[in-house]
Amino acid sequence: MSDILIIGGGIIGLLTARELVQTGANVTLIEMAEVGKESTWAGGGIISPLYPWRYPEAVTVLASWSQTHYPALCEALWEASGTDPEYTRSGLLILEPDEREQAAAWAQRYALPLEVVDAARVRLLEPELAISPAQALWMPGVAQVRNPRLGRAAHGAIRGRVKIHEHTEITELLVDNGRVIGARSRTETFPAHQVIVCTGAWTGKLLAQLGEKPDIEPVRGQMIVFLGKPGQITHIDLYTDRYLIPRRDGRILVGSTLEYAGFLKTTTAEAKEALYRSAVEMLPFLRHTPIENHWAGLRPGSPSGIPYIGAYPGIAGLYFNAGHFRNGVTLGPASARLAADIVLDREPIVPIAPYSLRAPR
Repeated sequence: MSDILIIGGGIIGLLTARELVQTGANVTLIEMAEVGKESTWAGGGIISPLYPWRYPEAVTVLASWSQTHYPALCEALWEASGTDPEYTRSGLLILEPDEREQAAAWAQRYALPLEVVDAARVRLLEPELAISPAQALWMPGVAQVRNPRLGRAAHGAIRGRVKIHEHTEITELLVDNGRVIGARSRTETFPAHQVIVCTGAWTGKLLAQLGEKPDIEPVRGQMIVFLGKPGQITHIDLYTDRYLIPRRDGRILVGSTLEYAGFLKTTTAEAKEALYRSAVEMLPFLRHTPIENHWAGLRPGSPSGIPYIGAYPGIAGLYFNAGHFRNGVTLGPASARLAADIVLDREPIVPIAPYSLRAPR
């Protein structure tokens, strides 16, 4: 029997497992497909919410904690796994000045660096951009990770310390006399003293059997990547909800769509064309750059983007850490630490009330 059973092997489940196994807990992690291959793999890896001033404080405080701790986390994961997550402080250039007063007030409140820059500064920051507004917003502290590598690094860091079962779908949570006692797949039972549900977009389906479930639904996102060259762009560029992310090897990611299509994860020609048009509008040279890949993932959509982190009401030993919407990578370290604090009854890093199942969103 495990001390703690974690259901879900994305970045949220992986980092939560890492937090708990470091305390000496006997941890088992179960993933229905391959570890780190769902929304963790499919995202962009920006370590900041897009237009962060639009989010509630409950998101901002988790993001700020994660941003502070990400450099050391990536170093530790790299050392433990041999995989470099490619943490890179690229800076975020937002090519829309309409919300500059709101953005400036938000940055001042949280003591975060944000500048209003003119067109000349935009050209200095990103010479290849065809979009040149009179003013833009520049957040030099925003970093990125190469999220597929982050998932591999987190997996590698706990391999051998956590029992990991892949291609195992949990179909039932086991409860006896008001206490969780484990979970069951179609072929196997996994007894545990405590269970943490970290199943992303699938969380609502799993918890619905208990009578109360979080408001989480799948939201498809599609992205494309161009085979660019190193140095063609050097910052994360955001314009009309589309972003460009330069990887160290020159690849340029373009994202992302927001589609309420249920659990359908297929790509569409319409989305590919829309992403391509946005990309070449911002960077005309991409017309002559090959597209390497086009993919889709399912985000765990939640109201206001506030994740659900806490204890399931009325069932002792059952917890959840899910519903991060577009910010699973951004909020992952803080969410994992907060979930561990709750499970281990430690002083939490931030107040837990906003993340409970019944908190207003």
